[in-house]
Amino acid sequence: MTEKIIILDFGSQYTQLIARAVREAAVYCEIQPFSKDISFDPSVKGVILSGSPFSVNDKKAPEVDVRDLIRNAPVLGICYGAQLTARQFGGRVEKSSKREYGRAILHLEKDDALVRNLIPASQVWMSHGDSIRELPRGFELLATTDSIPVAAFRMAENDDKPLYGLQFHPEVYHSIEGKKILYNFLVNICGCAQDWTPAHFVDDTVAALKEKLGDSQVVMALSGGVDSTVAATLIHKAIGKNLHGIFVDNGVLRKDEFETVLRTYKTIGLNVKGIDARKRFYKKLAGKTDPEAKRKAIGKTFIDIFQEEAERIKGVAFLGQGTIYPDVIESVSVHGPSVTIKSHHNVGGLPKKMHLKLVEPLRLLFKDEVRRVGAQLGIPDDLLQRHPFPGPGLAIRILGEVTEEKVHMLQAADDIYVKALKSHNLYATVWQAGSILLPVKSVGVMGDERTYEFTVALRAVTSVDGMTADWAHLPYNFLAHVSNEIINSVRGINRVVYDISSKPPATIEWE
Repeated sequence: MTEKIIILDFGSQYTQLIARAVREAAVYCEIQPFSKDISFDPSVKGVILSGSPFSVNDKKAPEVDVRDLIRNAPVLGICYGAQLTARQFGGRVEKSSKREYGRAILHLEKDDALVRNLIPASQVWMSHGDSIRELPRGFELLATTDSIPVAAFRMAENDDKPLYGLQFHPEVYHSIEGKKILYNFLVNICGCAQDWTPAHFVDDTVAALKEKLGDSQVVMALSGGVDSTVAATLIHKAIGKNLHGIFVDNGVLRKDEFETVLRTYKTIGLNVKGIDARKRFYKKLAGKTDPEAKRKAIGKTFIDIFQEEAERIKGVAFLGQGTIYPDVIESVSVHGPSVTIKSHHNVGGLPKKMHLKLVEPLRLLFKDEVRRVGAQLGIPDDLLQRHPFPGPGLAIRILGEVTEEKVHMLQAADDIYVKALKSHNLYATVWQAGSILLPVKSVGVMGDERTYEFTVALRAVTSVDGMTADWAHLPYNFLAHVSNEIINSVRGINRVVYDISSKPPATIEWE
């Protein structure tokens, strides 16, 4: 039985970062809403209480019974979780005179397993409006900062499991030794064995898939992306040729991507059928300029084609999908205890009349973990390290109506850009890059002739998960090289610009 940590989510923007930090320590964890009862079994090694946009003094503040939790497992409260703990045991939590946000220096008051081996004056990150002004009776102060009287504490007089609280966020990048603090909790306090590894995951998942699928036939839509490829490889490892992959060329893939991806799938050994449906998609996109209308046209056409191909396969009982953990985490609404489920978007919706059961071997993994599992499976690095690419493809990077001529133009420009990023060793330094064809023509001069042609915008961002992003500061000489290559090589484009917008307020894609 895989050991695990339960993270109770009170609606914090940092909850997934806690989970990522725990997973990086080779310990499996699950996020669940604070309102969901924990099923304590021997696999549960500890509980972490997240932060929250609420104040613990709000009338409708979310609550869990911390006393009940520590009867079953060690507990670590982070920010709101620490304040909730202090208040429930009789401590005093009050609104701070000013909102405390940003870097602070931690001053250790007592040696303890949670803060062991930290450097003196370690930097941590604060983000809260309340502060713990007085600890409950029987609790010990472990650390302070210049402005926070209680930055870390533990319950000293306790017949149950250990109980700790941190006013700061150890999970964020700016808490320099935050990962060490979490390690101390996971290993020294909870006794986790740190056996959550890619090899461990592959062995367990393949065994579970063999048991679940038996000799069933599975159909799966593949996109050439990381998630669907790794999911398909796991399923293939379990059932071999009983997995039927379908890869559709929707006419808005990158240049030569259809042929390249099919060759890669063949190298991996996957049973994949390629469908050239470019003309069908172009027909459905004709005349459409609204981004949502283009998305819907592509999604519906894809489902129609996928269903037609799936029905040609006899005895299909399961639909494989590359759903990953952020797609299925239950997120707590900041307006109350209701929960909303994030819908996944791998196939754009399962046609009800297909009556297929889902198999989603990656639904426990974050994106970076998917890549590590893919490496364990021997999937080529070129595919594993590919930048994210939108489902509607170049259709939402061509602003306005999509035509076959515009697609070829953008494919050529984008191919020059991406190849240059790779040849200049810049591809791995950005999270996502792409080219956008603008519905704008401008005057140019080529030789002695006047031109009136399209503009391409280059986009490159740095990010961790795409939720926020900064524009990538690519070298000027590189941008000049790419601009020159595109204008000289792609007929119909005479101007190149670079997008220096961050997210927020902009988005990564333009549509």
